[in-house]
Amino acid sequence: MTSWAGRTAAEIAAAVREKRATPREVVADHLDRVERLDGRIGAFRKVLAGPALAAADELAERSDLARLPLAGVPVAVKDNLAVRGEATRVGSAATPDTPAGADHVTVARLRAAGALVLGLTNVPELCVFGTTEGVHGTSRNPWDTARTAGGSSGGSAAAVAGGMVPVALGNDGMGSLRIPAANCGLVTLKPGQGVVPAGIGEGDWFGMSENGPLATTVDDLRLVLSVIADAEFRHPRESAALEIAVSLRSPLPGVVISGPYTTAVREAAAVLAGGGHRLRRADPPYPLSLGVTALRHWTAGTAVDAEGLDPARLNRRTRVHAAVGRRFVRAVGTGEARDRLRRRLAPFFAEHDVLLAPALARRSPKAGPWHERGWLANVLANSNYSPMTPPWNLTGWPAMAVPFGTLPSGAPCAVQLVGRPGTEADLLDLAGQLEKLRPWQRVAPLD
Repeated sequence: MTSWAGRTAAEIAAAVREKRATPREVVADHLDRVERLDGRIGAFRKVLAGPALAAADELAERSDLARLPLAGVPVAVKDNLAVRGEATRVGSAATPDTPAGADHVTVARLRAAGALVLGLTNVPELCVFGTTEGVHGTSRNPWDTARTAGGSSGGSAAAVAGGMVPVALGNDGMGSLRIPAANCGLVTLKPGQGVVPAGIGEGDWFGMSENGPLATTVDDLRLVLSVIADAEFRHPRESAALEIAVSLRSPLPGVVISGPYTTAVREAAAVLAGGGHRLRRADPPYPLSLGVTALRHWTAGTAVDAEGLDPARLNRRTRVHAAVGRRFVRAVGTGEARDRLRRRLAPFFAEHDVLLAPALARRSPKAGPWHERGWLANVLANSNYSPMTPPWNLTGWPAMAVPFGTLPSGAPCAVQLVGRPGTEADLLDLAGQLEKLRPWQRVAPLD
């Protein structure tokens, strides 16, 4: 008997539309995999088995099934986005256990396209850090369960990499899609500002945070992104050769990129050059102050999100992060620092269409009780392994993580693609070329 768990979203939707599978069969197969595997992985804060099966039965009766792009596709939703009837806990004991009255717009669009919400995924408290652990559980990398899945969309990434859902919804305020995708061998895209409705927390971290999908193939990523953005991301003709800058420089002085990630960039550059693109070494003119700018915005976003919550019910690292950020809220809110960074980096992207760089500096930290450790230990761990993502939240420009190569442990490695505003389709095309020429294993071998 064929199991639908581990199949792509495109395969599942086609089978449901063509009546080769029922939505209930698809959901049941994925729920069975969750039950067997998630005790080891910790992807889900709450599994919605009953509601998902009921929604599957309702979907099967729809007269427009043949027109639904995500017909019968199970999805997981990051636990900082509203799912009707469920509390949005954002990884914290301090948030209210009050059911949401309506879906977030991205969740509503997924449902309208035929997707079925299988559950809510784990996040670090208030989605602050690049590791996922806390009062609701620890999310581990399905490829290397001794390591964190990353964060803050760690549970969503773990669910997809473990084959428990074919696609999941997350968001990215300082790398929170790209970090766990890079750890877990997934492809993701943080869209440019305004491409996908945000509405994340209390003000989207001053406009830096964007919603996006996590997937195992570029086709699935494009499919789900098109649904949640209500837009197409395909070129009407074959794309032209692009000018691609190749950089191995960390935006943070003193942080060294490890060998596997520099090797991945060099080999990806060779693949793209062989595909007809023009590549040359060139580093973005990152300012020396970038680390301070990122820290101010990172902490200020948490300060806003923590406002009104009981400090006694927050983890110590979260309380300190918010306390540090409160002194920066007013200055960050002007947007002046982000404008300066955009002006500084814009000439680089006038000369180059795309930046190819490492997705991470090194493999993720070991999974463990990071929420019980000190604030500085968390900030240093995050900064040392993930310095490559924050600049593109500060600018608001699109950026992707794409699996490429492997680490010595056998876990996936990854590269990052960055473009100027409005180039999401170009980035997806490049990622598709890398996937075609150097395909990656889609799901971790957990069985």
